[in-house]
Amino acid sequence: MEISDELLCLFSAEVRENGDDYVLDVPRREVETGSVEPGETYRVALISRTGEGGAGDSGADEGAATGDAGGPQPPVEPGEMRYVEIEDIGKQGDGIARVERGYVIIVPGGEVGERVKVEVTEVKSNFAVGEIVEEGV
Repeated sequence: MEISDELLCLFSAEVRENGDDYVLDVPRREVETGSVEPGETYRVALISRTGEGGAGDSGADEGAATGDAGGPQPPVEPGEMRYVEIEDIGKQGDGIARVERGYVIIVPGGEVGERVKVEVTEVKSNFAVGEIVEEGV
């Protein structure tokens, strides 16, 4: 399956009945990382979970959270050099940059609006950490 570069986030969710509607909950982390904004409208694609236990599978978010073959892989690797722009400051005071598909790179010491070259030092399924190696690029 081809995944569009326009993909903002990927997660598993249970479809719940709510009166005459059916509801999918967006995980808090997707809003907190800036992938989606409350009150905005998004296109939604549903992908079959064939072969993964189907509806009611208690590990519903595991593929997306761990970066297994079933979920998207992080767009960066440890040791990779990237030019990024710091878009925001996180709760811990670190710079926040976003790359492909809204993937977050946390940049300690980064300031909003600053363009820096970083070396990716740690990669997780939904974020990475990058160390500034050159400022003002």
